[in-house]
Formats: sequence, structure tokens, C-alpha cells
Amino acid sequence: MWKKIIAGLLVVCFVVAIWQRELISYGWMQAKGQLRILWNTQPVEEVLADPAYPDSLKRKIELIQEIKRFAVDSIGLNPSGSYTTYYEQHGQPILWVITASEPYRLAAYQWSFPILGLFSYKGFFEKPRADREEAALKNAGLDTRIGEVSAWSTLGFFKDPILSSMLDRPVGRLAELIIHELTHGTLFIKNSLEYNENLADFVGEYGALRFMAQKYGTDSEIYRSYLAEREYDERYDEHILRGTRKLDSLYRTFGKQTPVSEKQRLKTVMITQIVETVDTLTDGQPKLIQPLTKKRKTGKLKLPNNAYFVGYLTYRKQQNQFRTEFEERFNGDFKRYFSYLKETYPSL
Repeated sequence: MWKKIIAGLLVVCFVVAIWQRELISYGWMQAKGQLRILWNTQPVEEVLADPAYPDSLKRKIELIQEIKRFAVDSIGLNPSGSYTTYYEQHGQPILWVITASEPYRLAAYQWSFPILGLFSYKGFFEKPRADREEAALKNAGLDTRIGEVSAWSTLGFFKDPILSSMLDRPVGRLAELIIHELTHGTLFIKNSLEYNENLADFVGEYGALRFMAQKYGTDSEIYRSYLAEREYDERYDEHILRGTRKLDSLYRTFGKQTPVSEKQRLKTVMITQIVETVDTLTDGQPKLIQPLTKKRKTGKLKLPNNAYFVGYLTYRKQQNQFRTEFEERFNGDFKRYFSYLKETYPSL
């Protein structure tokens, strides 16, 4: 009897392995990549005690520890073992992320993962495999975008390390990043990627401002410079979100009889307008499109496509919703607001 049961289980495992071979292969690749990083990390105590590392690097590592303590004590994020180790990238990228969208509709392509649910992006520790996936999506007629990633969260499954590339960021952006990723480890809702990313962005930016104010003071140059960057980013957000609404309205006018060539022409005109009118914003450091504008005029880079805009919606669409709820319903009491979110929304 036991032999029959074991044989039956082996058959089931074999069938599942064939049926889900791509998912299993992808999972193995990701596991290898994550384990390779974890295997080659160093405890931050060793790095701080090693005279071979420059003082500037050590100061940034100590700053991350300070940001993490602030996030737990003052913001109310969960304690974790993340950022207690250091991984040296030697100037090399280690993770690439693909996003994709329908070409004439702002509809993100979604991947499904066990336990975690649906995602509108997919990460790869191996660039050739990311390139193959992107090529397949393009062949299927989708708009695609592939980019390097400077940080990610394993949602508490592992101790996320400090990556050497993080230390190149200015203080405000570093605080944003650390608090953003720690937010994922505190609250992450299955099948709600847009909510998760918008929330983590909101908490990261709010937390960074509070951290900067506490550490340097609101009259300091470093705080005022960061605040000016944030104000520009908000204007940029509004500009791109207006652009996505215009694109959505345009796509809704397309009918079954509209020729593809006409769809593409109108789409190109609209995206060109969105890109070139970034110059109407005041001085600042935009996230992407102004550099695209300059490179496009030299013929070195194409206009962004729908994959950029749906990716932008994933991270920025709900910012005002969080801010309004926080200020009006909770009178700016962030710990109470975040406690409410954790109680209201079940997390992984």
C-alpha cells in the first residue's frame, strides 16, 4: 500500500513539475540569486571594524542603522533583522525588473506567484533570462520596460542586506529607500501590488522628512534641499499622472476599425507632448523624462511607452489618497494611522 502511495505522489510531483516547469525554473533561479547574495554578505559589525573600508562607507552604514531605529521607534514599523549585513556589488547590478503593458490600453501585464499573488513586474537575477522574457513579451505585442533595481524586500523571509549601491544615495533618498522597504516587511497585502507600492512610497517619503527634520533640523541646508526635491517630485508626479489620464482618454477613443498605424501615430504624438512639456515645470531633478527628452533629440533613446506609465501608476497613483486619509481622519498622528492600516488590511 505504501509503495502505491509513494508511487502516486511521485507521479503527481512529476506532472506538476512538467505543468509548472517555467515557474519552478524561475523560482530556482531566484532562489540561487538570493542565496548567492546572502552567502556573500558580511555582518555590519565586521565592516565597521575593518580598516580596509573607508570611513565614508562606514558613516553611511551607521546612518542606515539610525534610520532603521527611527522607523521602528518613531514611525511604528515592525522590527526586523534586515540591514544588519552588507553586500559588496563591486559596481555591478544584481537584479533586473520587467514591466509590460498592452500597447493601446493602460493595462499592466501581470504575473502570478504562489503565496505572494499577482505582480505587475517580474524580477530576474540573471540578465540574459530577463532579456529573453522581455523579447517574448515584445513578440506578443506588448510594450515593455526593463530596468536595474537598487533594492528589494523579501517581506521578512530573509534578512535583507545593505547593498553597496545604496550608499551612493544622498541622505534623504537613502532614508526613503530604507523606510520604503521596511514598510513592505510590516504590511504587504496579497494581490494588491499598487496599494502596497503606493503605501510604501508614501511612508518612505513621510518618514524620510521626519527623520531629516529630527536629525538635522528644518532650517538645515540638507533638510531644505531634500524638501525642495520632494516638492519638485510632487509636481512631476502630477504632470505624469495627468499624462496617463490623457493617454487613457485617447486609448478609449480607439475602435475596432481604427488602423494600428493611426493608433501608433496618435499615441506617439501624445507621449511626445507629455515628455516635452516637462520643461514647463520649475527647476529640479526629475526622475526620468527630462533626461529622455534630451537623449531623444540626439536620437540615442526612444520615447517611453505604456510600460513606463503603468509602472508609474503602480507606485504613485494613490499618494493623495494616503495623505488625505492621514491628515483628515487621523489628524497627522502617523502611529495611529499605521496601526489602523495594519488592523484593517490582512498582511502576508
